[in-house]
Amino acid sequence: MPDAEGHPNVEEMDFQTVLKALSDPLRYQVIATLAGLPDSTERTCTSFGLPVSKSTRTHHFRILREAGLVRQVDRGNSRSAQLRRADIERRFPGLLGLVTDNAQLPEGVELLATRD
Repeated sequence: MPDAEGHPNVEEMDFQTVLKALSDPLRYQVIATLAGLPDSTERTCTSFGLPVSKSTRTHHFRILREAGLVRQVDRGNSRSAQLRRADIERRFPGLLGLVTDNAQLPEGVELLATRD
């Protein structure tokens, strides 16, 4: 059962739900960006510069949260998102490597190596 904020536990993370969450290019971009950053990096939802309204941005992050891809934390009047890297790797080994290998990020955004 998801926690009070809607984060599923690792065993509840469903592959089809994760794939559906990643099927949207903006959500894919968010996950690829977070996967390329050091572990435990938190970013506000607005920091991704998604070209959508606030309500649509909220919707995208809800989908990512409910799929188990990100953990969101309230920070006053904003929310921060953190990639659930260890949980994703435990449940779906290699998925983040595939995401970063196939990412098409905006110019100027680079990914850090995510594999040994």
